[in-house]
Amino acid sequence: MSSKGRPYRTVVVDGFEVLIGRGDEENDFLTFEVAAPEDFWLHVAGGVAGSHVVIRNPDKHETLPDEIVRRAAELAAWHSKARHAGRVEVHVCRVADVRKPGGAAAGEVALRQWRRVRVQPTPERSGRG
Repeated sequence: MSSKGRPYRTVVVDGFEVLIGRGDEENDFLTFEVAAPEDFWLHVAGGVAGSHVVIRNPDKHETLPDEIVRRAAELAAWHSKARHAGRVEVHVCRVADVRKPGGAAAGEVALRQWRRVRVQPTPERSGRG
């Protein structure tokens, strides 16, 4: 774990906490130590390197508002090697559906099930999250 401080950054989107990993080891820590099984997990599709993004779900909602998922997906796209792409596909699933295959490198995971969201990479906006 790096000594840069917290292993993730926190952004609040319409009352939902969105956590963004800062590197491979930090992504593993965020996904497997910090996130709860009912939280939502996002990452750019297609084997592109990028941050793991977690939307906290303390109220255990079955689904989250589309606007929250879309905004978190934009952040996942922004915090990836696909930052300068036009539209980026992002995988969205429950943290419970993310697993660490044996022998996988830091930051590498396998998903049991997911859905896709296509978004424009967009950075954090001051004041809005």
